Amino acid sequence: MPLQNQARGYAYLYEMLKQRQEDPYCRTCSAYNNTITAVRESLAKFENQLTAAEDMLSAEFARLYSEARAGIASLKLAENPAGQKKAGNCKLPEGVCFVKLSYAIFQKL
Repeated sequence: MPLQNQARGYAYLYEMLKQRQEDPYCRTCSAYNNTITAVRESLAKFENQLTAAEDMLSAEFARLYSEARAGIASLKLAENPAGQKKAGNCKLPEGVCFVKLSYAIFQKL
């Protein structure tokens, strides 16, 4: 995956996760917590790629990535997350989750 696409992807994920933090169900869902954890782990690996890359990000993409990285670090995890669909709260169709689908898009970049 080109470095620019990854930077854009992290910015996309941050904005989506930030918005879901305001959602009454998403913010307490185990899928939300698990996705934040996975994104943070992915960021650590991406940092290593950036350090080793000969072609660094342009200033514009570096700014985009830096803001996303700081934002992702600031996201709060739920203390006692629970699967909101299993609890009967989330009424999205079977197999549909705003958070999981957004992360799936990122993984296809």
